Amino acid sequence: MHSPEPEAVNARAWTTYGNHHLRRGTKVPETDRISWGFWPTGPGTEVLGDLEGLRILDLCSGVGKHAAHLVREHDARVDAVEASAGQHARALARYGDLTGLSLIHTDAVEHLQTTQPYDVIYSVHGFGYIDPHRLLPALRTALKPGGRLAFSVLHTNSHGRGPSSSVVPRAEILPLADGEDQTVEMWVLSPRLWEDLCVDNGLLIDAIDELDAPEDDNPVSVRLYRAHRRA
Repeated sequence: MHSPEPEAVNARAWTTYGNHHLRRGTKVPETDRISWGFWPTGPGTEVLGDLEGLRILDLCSGVGKHAAHLVREHDARVDAVEASAGQHARALARYGDLTGLSLIHTDAVEHLQTTQPYDVIYSVHGFGYIDPHRLLPALRTALKPGGRLAFSVLHTNSHGRGPSSSVVPRAEILPLADGEDQTVEMWVLSPRLWEDLCVDNGLLIDAIDELDAPEDDNPVSVRLYRAHRRA
C-alpha cells in the first residue's frame, strides 16, 4: 500500500529549499541545453526528438529553466508542473511572461490524473522523489499511445552507494547553499527495477544512458531512461 509519508517528507524539504532561495534572491541560471545529469555533459534536448506542434510536459520542473529553454530555442509549447510553492514562485518571477510556457503549481500525480494526454513527457531528477507505484500508472494515462518519455534519476550517490534492489525509498541529502541540508526520501532503483516498473505500466524502455561525474574521484552517477508508451 502506498504511504504518503516519504513524499510528505520530500514536499517539506523542497518547500524549505525553494523558500530559502527566494529569501536569498538566488538567480535562476540560464541554460542552453537540457542537462540530464548534474553536469553539462552527455546527451541533451535531442533525446526528446522533434517537438514541433507537440503537447509537452515538464514534470517536477523546479525553477522552469529546461521548459523555458524548449520554448525559446525549440519553439515548443510546454506545461511545467512543480509541487513546491517556493520553486514555483521562482519560476514565475523568472519566466512568468514567457509565451508558450504554462507554469502550474500542483502535485505531479494529481496533474497526470486529470490532464489531457501529452505527446512528450520528461523529468530531470524528479521521478526519484515520487513513489513509482503512484507515479507510473498515472503517467501512463497522461501519455498518448506511442508518446515519448524521458527521465533521469540518481543511480549512485556521493558516498558511492549504488541503487537499491527493492522498490523502497531511502534517505538522501538535499544540499542547501548557506543553509541546513535537508533530508529527503528517494527511490534510487536499479535499471532492472525501473524497466520492470515501466513495462508493468505499458511503458517500453528504448535506451538507458549512463551519466557519470566528470571527476575521477566523484562517484555520483545518473541514469537517463528513454521510453515510449505501448501503442
